[in-house]
Amino acid sequence: MNKRTKSAIVYTLLILGSIIMIFPFIWMVSTSLKTPLEVYSLNIIPDNPTFENYRRIFQDTLFGKWFINSLIIAIVTTISVAFFDTLVGYIIAKYKFIGKTIIFIAILSTLMVPTEMLIIPWYLMSSEFGWTDNYWGLLFPGLMTGFGVFLMKQFMESIPDDLLDAARIDGLGEFKIFMKIAIPQVWPAISALCIFTFLSNWNAFLWPLIVIESPEIFTLPVGLSFFASGEFESRWELIMAGATITALPLILVFFLLQRHIIKGITLTGMK
Repeated sequence: MNKRTKSAIVYTLLILGSIIMIFPFIWMVSTSLKTPLEVYSLNIIPDNPTFENYRRIFQDTLFGKWFINSLIIAIVTTISVAFFDTLVGYIIAKYKFIGKTIIFIAILSTLMVPTEMLIIPWYLMSSEFGWTDNYWGLLFPGLMTGFGVFLMKQFMESIPDDLLDAARIDGLGEFKIFMKIAIPQVWPAISALCIFTFLSNWNAFLWPLIVIESPEIFTLPVGLSFFASGEFESRWELIMAGATITALPLILVFFLLQRHIIKGITLTGMK
């Protein structure tokens, strides 16, 4: 097989893969522009395209409120994870104290427990402290992550101790050394952690579904799910309109930070 044939096969497979990957998104946008009578037709281009579905989800539902709720949850958890996971990873990597290994193993052990198994203790704790059906109930499980601590510890260990000692000799305090010396050295890892945390909390569904009862505090995935839970029918045109708007911030984040996303996947080995 010559080089040209191999290239043709590779490009053909890539094009087919791209079509398979992008087709659901095209179908989603197409369905969002269809009327209820046309939803189950197989044509990609609607006969009578309309933005009525977009108008309805904003005027007839609390979609705008759900969008803001999801944005608040994703931004607050991302900032919290970026700061606290980096700080804990730095302390474990660069300081010697009694019980450090035990603490790190305890943090790592949280990675071995599936999220579904943590739902019950999270809910019992929320009920005990009155955290159900409010923003704090949505936020607290994601404010720190074992994965983030592990990731940042590994990168903090690559910072030379001599660099930190030189900063101490120059008179910097420990917190300033962390902020001004350590963080700039691991900024690519922090960027990757922020991106993955934002995406994960933006798409979170199971925990918000369990802990929230008031429609005013729903997040986007939970709110959209109620369009599909009608007794006699599912409003697919509204679901697709909402899903299209929900996907826009993620697409924007990808185009703005695609260099960091690719680098982050390379750094962390995540797929």
